[in-house]
Amino acid sequence: MAQVKMQTARTTLQEPAAAAEDLLRQLGPTPPVLVTMFASRERDQYALNRAVRERLPKGTRLVGATTAGELDNTGIHEGSVVMAALTGDLEVGLGLGTGLSVDAINAGQMAIKRACEELGVRQQDLDSRRCVGLVIDDGFRYKKEELLLGILEKNQTLVLVGGGASDHNRDPARQSALVHVDGEVATDAVLVALFRTNAPWAALRSHWYVPTGERLTITKVDDSHTRALEIDGRPAAKRYAEILGVDVPDLEFGTPQGFAVRPTALRVGREYFIRAAWRPNEDGSILFANLLEEGTELELMRLGDMAGMTRGFFTDELPRRVQNPQAALLFHCGGRMWYAHATNTVSQLAETLKAAPTAAGMNVHFEIYSGFHINTTLTTLVFGAN
Repeated sequence: MAQVKMQTARTTLQEPAAAAEDLLRQLGPTPPVLVTMFASRERDQYALNRAVRERLPKGTRLVGATTAGELDNTGIHEGSVVMAALTGDLEVGLGLGTGLSVDAINAGQMAIKRACEELGVRQQDLDSRRCVGLVIDDGFRYKKEELLLGILEKNQTLVLVGGGASDHNRDPARQSALVHVDGEVATDAVLVALFRTNAPWAALRSHWYVPTGERLTITKVDDSHTRALEIDGRPAAKRYAEILGVDVPDLEFGTPQGFAVRPTALRVGREYFIRAAWRPNEDGSILFANLLEEGTELELMRLGDMAGMTRGFFTDELPRRVQNPQAALLFHCGGRMWYAHATNTVSQLAETLKAAPTAAGMNVHFEIYSGFHINTTLTTLVFGAN
C-alpha cells in the first residue's frame, strides 16, 4: 500500500529554541521526509529556522513561510507556529528562486530547475500522474503570473498549488514576507517543493461562491495591466457599483456589500477561478490583484453559505477526489479571513477545519492553483492511501 501520512504540531512559545523543542516533541520520533513550518510573521524567522533545522534529522527537508494566520484541525490561529511532518511514500526535491521583483520568470525557472535536479529528472520528463509542485512565493511582490510562466515553461502538464507568504500587518508600507528552504530564509523569492509519490493525491480548491450567469467585459486597462479603466465600455468603478446596486466607496473588498459579495471569476471549462476585484481608485478605475487583458469576459459570482460550502468541501468533495485522505496542506486566502471578520463568521469558518483530514496551513496573500493566480479561495494539496 502506498500512502502519505501527516503529524501536526503547534506552539505559542516565543523563544526560538523552546518553540522548536516543543514542536518536535509533539511530532514524535519518526523521521519525516519533509517538515512544513508556517510561522507568524512577527517571530524571528532566522533564529526559528536555525533552531528547527538543528533539531531535525539531517535527511529531513524543511520548507515554510511567514503567515497572516496559521491553520490546523483545531482552528485558525494568530501568533503561533504550525508544523507538519510528512512521512510515507514520498520523494521531495526543493528549489529556491530569488529576485522575484527583478525577473520573476527567471526566479520561477530557477526554483523548478533546482527542484528537478534534486529529484534527478528533467523538467520536460516529469510524470504529471506521480508528481505535483507546491509553490510558495513572497506574496507582496505580486509576481505570481510571471513566476508561474517560468515554472511551467518546459512542462505545462505539471500541477501546481500553493499561495503567497504573508504578514498579519495590514499596513502596505510595513508588510513583508519570508520563505524557508532548509537552512535558507529569503524574501523576494519563491520556493518550489516537487513531490513524487505512488500514493493518491490531488490539488484541490474551494470557494464559497456560485455562478450567476451574468458577465462583464474588461474593455480598457492601464499600462500595468492591473487596473481596469473601463468595464462594458464605461468607467470601471461606476459600472461595477451599478451592477451591485451600491455606491463606489462601498465596493472595497471586505466590506459587507462590496467586491467580496459579488466577485468576478474566470471560467475555464466547468471550473470557476475567482479573480476578484480588490479596490476602487479615486480616478474611477478598479485595482485587481491579477493581470488583466482587454476583452476578457468575466463571470459575476454570488456569495453562498461560507461555512457550509467549506465544510462540504472537506466532507464530500475531498474524499471523492482522494482515496483515503490522510494529509492536507492548506493555503487559505487572507481575503476570506478579511470578509469573515467583517461579517463576524470567523468562528464558523474555523470550525469547518475539524472536518478536514489531518491538516496544516496558513492564511496566504493570494493563491496558486493549476497554474493560475487566483484569490478568495482555499487551495490545498491532499495525499491519501491506496
